[in-house]
Amino acid sequence: MATFFFFLLSFLICFHFSSAEPFIGVNYGQVADNLPPPSATAKLLKSTSIEKVRLYGADPAIIKALANTEIGIVIGAANGDIPSLASDPNSAAQWINSNVLPFYPASKIILITVGNEVLTTNDPNLINQLLPAMQNMQNAINGASLGGKIKVSTVHSMAVLGQSDPPSSGLFRPSYQPALKGLLQFHKDNGSPFAINPYPFFAYQSDSRPETLAFCLFQPNAGRFDSGNGIKYMNMFDAQVDSVHSALSAMGFKDVEIMVAETGWPYSGDSNEVGPSIENAKAYNGNLIAHLKSMVGTPLMPGKSVDTYLFALYDEDLKPGPGSERAFGLYKSDLSMTYDVGISKSSQTPPTPKTPVTPQPKPTATGWCVPKAGISDAQLQSSLDYACGQGIDCSPIQPGGACFEPNTIASHAAYAMNLYYQNSAKNPWNCDFSQTATLTSQNPTYSNCIYPGGST
Repeated sequence: MATFFFFLLSFLICFHFSSAEPFIGVNYGQVADNLPPPSATAKLLKSTSIEKVRLYGADPAIIKALANTEIGIVIGAANGDIPSLASDPNSAAQWINSNVLPFYPASKIILITVGNEVLTTNDPNLINQLLPAMQNMQNAINGASLGGKIKVSTVHSMAVLGQSDPPSSGLFRPSYQPALKGLLQFHKDNGSPFAINPYPFFAYQSDSRPETLAFCLFQPNAGRFDSGNGIKYMNMFDAQVDSVHSALSAMGFKDVEIMVAETGWPYSGDSNEVGPSIENAKAYNGNLIAHLKSMVGTPLMPGKSVDTYLFALYDEDLKPGPGSERAFGLYKSDLSMTYDVGISKSSQTPPTPKTPVTPQPKPTATGWCVPKAGISDAQLQSSLDYACGQGIDCSPIQPGGACFEPNTIASHAAYAMNLYYQNSAKNPWNCDFSQTATLTSQNPTYSNCIYPGGST
């Protein structure tokens, strides 16, 4: 019996580490004239921890280039395809024959999106044809014996919500609810996700107070209290996703899975735009990734990370609109990073220490940075996300790490806050975290979990 349990434990540990971050994806838009060849992009993606890619179409060169990479691929049928897909089942079958069967399963196609932000086009004909088009696409997948292996969905703008603040009050706009009822029943029947595009960036543009920026960037902040459910939200992403969950619940579909099809932050923009900058983009994407990796989930959906596709892999230089629309890329067209958010496998490997033991603290270091007593888990999670998003090595508090146990937010936050402080200039404000942390002369090291710091 003991041998069996040892085997089971070993299997679970291997499974955890082999699955990496299956919930982190990236959007691969092509409204550009300077993109690298698909083969170079496939090689780039394999060098990162990104495990899923969303295409807006079904470019055969890209799908083929991603063969045998084990990267999950989302492909899309355009809004203009919806009328023919809805009216003719053979059109859907032909779409599958052309865009899926020549590549699957070597190319790991996992989802087909039918249309993009269709409801908010406010085109009644297109809206009425969306569900039949999705049903015909699903039937075509079933007919190809791929039912359950490839799902069907459509992607929505956050504008489908008429109410989202506070999150507990989330409701879909009444004018969209008749169409959504059929779509949500489809998702429930087929186990496919409800895909939505939350952008804290746009929320900040409409409310550009400094405290709103910190709330949007997962940085330490005072939080926002939801009087409807008694929850204090510490970041805008959780608040937006939970407002969608509340809207689904209000429609009677609380168990339909949510997928974040797009979210991101531009690193540049026009002079009159509020919010675009390298610093803000790096903070948002880096802290979001750290938040997803923590597996804390959202307050209404704890303990799991929502599948999230970052926008975007590359800049799209032919996109119309303000300058920010052309400045969301994590990578440049020459394959160099725009800024580092910790998704490169090479940047995730901590450098080999110069000594075989725990690195010695600098002589100038004084004390350790730890949470104050009585601080809520929500505030500590915010500080944890922020610290781990700043490039420090948080692997010791990941499963299997020396500081993973005790597996509590308070313990993990203490390690991360201290490591951030020790890697900073060690000014008092580097151990502030919105007045949730303090310096101590008592070494918090325990067992094999070594807290760098103190003085020599």
